[in-house]
Amino acid sequence: MNQERLLQVLLSPHMSEKASIAAEKRREYVFEVASNATKSEIKAAVESLFQTKVEAVRVMNVKTKPRRFGKVQGRSKAWKKAYVTLQAGQEINYGKD
Repeated sequence: MNQERLLQVLLSPHMSEKASIAAEKRREYVFEVASNATKSEIKAAVESLFQTKVEAVRVMNVKTKPRRFGKVQGRSKAWKKAYVTLQAGQEINYGKD
């Protein structure tokens, strides 16, 4: 797989309360990924960038929601997120080393 494509697949880690609980209890990490990314590309990108072994990848499309600011109405952007489960003994450290 093209190294340049792997760098474009993962956009950012998604930090939320639900994501931090999943990381602690189930070794699952949540990433915002490109809307055209596949499970195999996500797995290869995580293994390449973080030098870890991935056990499973689950992908979810987050739909838009109506938003309002005063009289202006609009919609939030749709995006794709991936739940990446690592093998036992593996972890991803986002902090500064």
